[in-house]
Amino acid sequence: MSKRPKAVEVLSREAAYRGYARIDRYRLRHEMFAGGMGPEIQRELYERGHAVAVLPYDPGRDAVVLIEQFRIGAHANGQDPWLTEIVAGIIEDGEQPEDVARREAEEEAGCLIGDLVAGPSFYASPGISTEHVRIFVGRADVEGIGGVHGLAAEGEDIRVTVHSLDDALAMLNAGTILFAPAAVALQWLALNRDEILARWQ
Repeated sequence: MSKRPKAVEVLSREAAYRGYARIDRYRLRHEMFAGGMGPEIQRELYERGHAVAVLPYDPGRDAVVLIEQFRIGAHANGQDPWLTEIVAGIIEDGEQPEDVARREAEEEAGCLIGDLVAGPSFYASPGISTEHVRIFVGRADVEGIGGVHGLAAEGEDIRVTVHSLDDALAMLNAGTILFAPAAVALQWLALNRDEILARWQ
């Protein structure tokens, strides 16, 4: 078995774009599986940072909170741009992931979160972006949850709905949930439902 590469040599890094997105252009070389350094390559990198996604879950009702909002990426790809998602937000400097999860749940879904259980984390698209997503399942009471939420100052228009966990999983299986953090969170909750219910008894 070949040795695992470790070395990365960054030859240059420059700002390629600054706007709603921040894009840097890198010139670099990296070590190869076969040994030695590979050729120089150029990559543009979307500097996104770290994000939190939280799936509010009511253990008494075995129900989850999902949201829908407009996404330019799906629109530009010729698909229905109102995606079914879970609450998510960017971690700003000095913030703790748990605090972001609770804040975003209240802002985006009008939902108060109690205990948080950390799930998996993943890179959303590491070939082009730094974005790293941390998943949580948050204990919630979904009584009265619904309607349209979001911060007007940020142009948010978010519809909030409550579904049984089994119905949400059926939506995922049918291909109607295309938002990766929602897919990861729902599958992780399905795998760990018994343990979480025991914790929240």
